[in-house]
Amino acid sequence: MMSAVVLIATMLDPAATVAQRNDACFALRGDRSPEAVEAMQRALHDKVVRTCAARDLREAVALDPLLASLTDDDADIRIAAARELGELRDPKALALLGSAALDSNMMVAGAAIGALAAYQSPAALPYLLRAAEQPTVAGINALEHAARSHEPAVLPLARRAIARADVAAQLIAITILGDLGDASDLPKLRELAALTDPVYSRGRGFGFMPPIDLGRAAQNAIAKIARTEPRP
Repeated sequence: MMSAVVLIATMLDPAATVAQRNDACFALRGDRSPEAVEAMQRALHDKVVRTCAARDLREAVALDPLLASLTDDDADIRIAAARELGELRDPKALALLGSAALDSNMMVAGAAIGALAAYQSPAALPYLLRAAEQPTVAGINALEHAARSHEPAVLPLARRAIARADVAAQLIAITILGDLGDASDLPKLRELAALTDPVYSRGRGFGFMPPIDLGRAAQNAIAKIARTEPRP
């Protein structure tokens, strides 16, 4: 078996093949030595071995290098770091992930929001809620993840989102109102329930997006509220 020194040299050698470099990176997995961790952090700047190196840092529980990478100038490095931090679920990463969830780069923000959602912990919810306040695709993504908590703190955001012109945001908001809302939400839901034609969410994701039937979703939400509201 090659020594760690040789593996590190091969992983970082631009003259080696892609396969050789990634094989060397994989062989270093589990090595927590300072030399290996430092090399993996350097390798994050090389797209050939970035994904493998980020995984190695996570396997080495190298929290500090991943946190430092979350503020790197390179968006791809920030994305890789956010994904691995989501797998680690260390509470120390929450604040920086919360900041990354507000990143102007949609892919970085999306990776950070996904990482926060992976915690499945009340401690991550405030950061998801702050991200959900953004009138962006990332904000809608954060609202959708936050909704899975079924916490009442999500409700005010849903009430604001349902008034927006964004169809995807309205659909998520309708679902939240059905789960957490009350009679005060019925007027807006009835307004949407009157819609008869499905609408399209333009500019969301890739490829063709299926039509969204806001009217049907609103009707379902109204029925849910009716089942939970006390009768006069």
